[in-house]
Amino acid sequence: MRSRSTGTRFLMVAVGCLLLLTSLGLAGLGYLALAALWRSAPDPATTVLVVVGAGLLVGYLSYRFGTAAVLSRLEAVELPRSRAPALYRRLDRLEERMGVDAPTLYVARLPAPNAFAIGTARRGAIVLDRSLLRLLTVDELEGLLAHELAHLEGYDAFVQTLAFSVFRTVTGLLFLLCAPLLVAIVGTARAVAWMRGRPGAWTHTTFGRLLGRLERGVQLAFLLVTLAVRAHSRRREYAADDRAAAVTGNPIALARALRKIQRVADPRRGLLSPLYVHTDEDDWTQLFSTHPDTSERIERLIERTRTAPSNGRPQRVQ
Repeated sequence: MRSRSTGTRFLMVAVGCLLLLTSLGLAGLGYLALAALWRSAPDPATTVLVVVGAGLLVGYLSYRFGTAAVLSRLEAVELPRSRAPALYRRLDRLEERMGVDAPTLYVARLPAPNAFAIGTARRGAIVLDRSLLRLLTVDELEGLLAHELAHLEGYDAFVQTLAFSVFRTVTGLLFLLCAPLLVAIVGTARAVAWMRGRPGAWTHTTFGRLLGRLERGVQLAFLLVTLAVRAHSRRREYAADDRAAAVTGNPIALARALRKIQRVADPRRGLLSPLYVHTDEDDWTQLFSTHPDTSERIERLIERTRTAPSNGRPQRVQ
């Protein structure tokens, strides 16, 4: 019995040593490869420009082709001018007042009555849920279109896509640089656990705890970036509301449109969730929301009518 136990112990130590040598060897080879790449790479400033440029290019291509993919996935169809002449007349007037070319209007069956804009100020598209054409008045549709045009005018979705692409590219580069070190840490942690006779407890070793701290640091960094991006998105929603109210001169119409959407909407989390109007959420959830609380948006629009009446138009939101 003792001989078998000693043999098992010796085998586990041998496996641990093999793991240690393998992981350190792989880490060393990784850093040798990185060193070779570093010697052949241009100066740091040029390298940064190349990385950022690659991120921007990937973001642009993904956004350009992603727009068509979204429209195809939703089975969106172009809304002919003959079907909604009054709406197109309002859109033409908005185009003259705003720094955008006429976007293409599409209708689709969205998960909830809603609208969103994709593309840029020079090549944009606005998708409306079919139900909005009967749910909203022409004035309310105009306010909603002005809001979406403001997003196109500010290149909001486009800028966020590019920023995310650059962040993802930089993150991937940093992971590549740190990969040999991570291999060494994980391999050493597993090797020590095998040598101690407890292979499954490698996360409790010194190196395992170090890896855990690194993982929590990365998670915290991603959380902070996410919060910053979501906060910026909420500010852009307020800015689009203000721009729409200023262009149409009728903030109450947009407020009514938001109220109607709020009453019937049930936004589902998914591909288009960041583009939708959202209903009320608690304070903690709101930190991660891409849109401000709808009731707050409505109150801000109503406040505009109190300080600058809209030429005698009715000021009540129903």
